[in-house]
Amino acid sequence: MKIVIVGGVAGGATAAARVRRLDEQAEIVVFERSGYISYANCGLPYYIGDVITDRSALTLQTPESFFSRFRVNMKVRHEVTAISPGKKSVSVKNLETGETFEESYDKLVLSPGAKPTQPRLPGVGLDRVFTLRTVDDTFRIKEHINARHPKSAVLAGGGFIGLELAENLRELGLEVTIVQRPKQLMNPFDPDMAAFIHSEMRKHGVKLALGRTVEGFVENGSGVDVLLKDEAPLRADMVVLAIGVTPDTVLAKEAGLELGVKGSVVVNDRMETSIPDIYAVGDAVQVKHSVTGQNALISLAGPANRQGRVAADNICGGDSRYPGSQGSSVIKVFDMTAAVTGVNETNAKKAGLDVDKVILSPMSHASYYPGGKLMTMKVVFEKETYRLLGAQIVGYEGVDKRIDVLATAIHTGLKATELKDLDLAYAPPYSSAKDPVNMAGFMVDNIEQGILKQWFLGDLDRLPQDGSVTLLDVRTAAEYGGGHIDGFKNIPVDELRERLDEVERGKPVYVICQSGLRSYIACRVLSGYGYEAYNFAGGFRFYAAVTHDRCLVEAASACGMDQ
Repeated sequence: MKIVIVGGVAGGATAAARVRRLDEQAEIVVFERSGYISYANCGLPYYIGDVITDRSALTLQTPESFFSRFRVNMKVRHEVTAISPGKKSVSVKNLETGETFEESYDKLVLSPGAKPTQPRLPGVGLDRVFTLRTVDDTFRIKEHINARHPKSAVLAGGGFIGLELAENLRELGLEVTIVQRPKQLMNPFDPDMAAFIHSEMRKHGVKLALGRTVEGFVENGSGVDVLLKDEAPLRADMVVLAIGVTPDTVLAKEAGLELGVKGSVVVNDRMETSIPDIYAVGDAVQVKHSVTGQNALISLAGPANRQGRVAADNICGGDSRYPGSQGSSVIKVFDMTAAVTGVNETNAKKAGLDVDKVILSPMSHASYYPGGKLMTMKVVFEKETYRLLGAQIVGYEGVDKRIDVLATAIHTGLKATELKDLDLAYAPPYSSAKDPVNMAGFMVDNIEQGILKQWFLGDLDRLPQDGSVTLLDVRTAAEYGGGHIDGFKNIPVDELRERLDEVERGKPVYVICQSGLRSYIACRVLSGYGYEAYNFAGGFRFYAAVTHDRCLVEAASACGMDQ
């Protein structure tokens, strides 16, 4: 059996290695148009920032090392230019010699990946306007920085690559501005959780131009003017386009394969395309979102590796199935870590799901053990069924651990209420006896039992101002004096029982504290005395962070300034 694989990196290289492990006699040929068959995409920004200093470290395998171990014929700098399904062959061009030839196959695996989205804007091809997707892109940017010593950079796009590159350029001393059409960075996060990411970026000197539309680029002496819609241009020494990726599926389209979302290749759960004996994996394929069941594009290394394995298993006579992707990811944002899995509240609602949520701010480990830091967690679940839909966490230590637990819980179909029952490892330097994941489960369980009733930031403007409800802040007097929401009366929780006569009976009470814990206790006290009490999700800390961010974004948009 002869297997031809188009493209290396995560999906293609994984498929090649897996086929060899399953079939020692198979003939395997991989065509990769770049000079690198397997490289660490996620490490590219860190090479630019001198965190990774050895350029060879970016290359996980060479053609020689791959052949030595797996006897796979890796042909780099070879571009497949056409697929002929009828003849079961591909047309190939050697990019170094210009030679063209035909290569036959019994099974074909397409792993072309995705290419940086390059809008048709004036100036996209300028020397100082870069994209970052491949090792070659990385070396071009690094060589430009070393040779030209730029002082400033504008990054168009606020996703994973944009944020990682912003951090690394700031570490090199450049002034960095991120321009983003949406009014938030990192769209996998809800706007309220993205506010914490914005704060960390600003803290480290990154300027945010959110809600802005780039219309082109113009050379200006030794720099570039970034043209913005209805605003003055931004001037920088270099620009990097990081506005997303587009499936690289020209070959698939010309071969007649069925295409789906944004031109991606449609595959079934065996990674088979619409044409027999042709498989596709990685960033170029359409997948099912495992939470919503909707078609999606999820460009992450983990899914690409697993898809390559599934395709290889099936090529070799097995029956492996890819269950879908849920978008689990984590990113370093300077000193902070931000992570997400499943579907966020915004997209869950767009998918027609009836959702609820809990927001909490637990410590990374036992509060009595030195060095603990707060994290903010948002766990989204379906009303009525309590099906766990997604989670977002921003914080410092322990974020990756908790998101992986929640990702596993979603994958295995746990209800949000069942998080309380997870038996998780505990020692004071690492966690608490009530782990943050357990705490989220306790909160959802309280909601199911009717013990916890919540109100949210979005409800604030709708609260009656006619005295028909009581607004109560149960923090200490000092905390209240340091900042509070207008209209909220201060009664510290530890004084509440003795001061119940100050809380008018017969009116709903909307309660807030710093994190949501003391206000929950206050709600239970009030409920015990016959009051209808609602606890603010997230606490005043959450309220202050989100509203401050919104003010900065809206004010900057109104006056055309960078944030």
